[in-house]
Amino acid sequence: MYSKDEAARLRQQFWISFGQYMKPVPSASGSTVHWINYKTGVKNIIFKMDVDSKKASIAIQLSHPDPEIRHLIFDQFEEFKLMFTNTVGQEWDWQRDFTDEYGKTISQISVTLTGVSIFNQQHWPELISFFKPRIIALDDFWDNVKPVFEDLV
Repeated sequence: MYSKDEAARLRQQFWISFGQYMKPVPSASGSTVHWINYKTGVKNIIFKMDVDSKKASIAIQLSHPDPEIRHLIFDQFEEFKLMFTNTVGQEWDWQRDFTDEYGKTISQISVTLTGVSIFNQQHWPELISFFKPRIIALDDFWDNVKPVFEDLV
């Protein structure tokens, strides 16, 4: 078991390593992007990568405080589901109402990899191989659909 400080240091090392690995990769539009803290440019729509001692996940999270507007945004994502699935190359989990780690109800589109730990450095190549193609695919998808969501919100 790791102390709180050791765990924080390992997390930080992983994300620094991932960021350095991704730094030379341009966005779909050809611009420089900060992959770890990906900015969608649309309020209440975030791309989130997360990893803990048991699993890793990547998600699109819709956090608009008004449930009707959040559902409208989710419905619009569903209109693009075929394009999304073709772009990311796999089925993701679509949850219209999902309770996040803070107890807040959001909408989420995500995929999870189990059996990996951020605290096991031997898992890091597998984690990078999980995150890299998916965040690049999300960026590619977002490059095509972002204007629709800018106009929607």
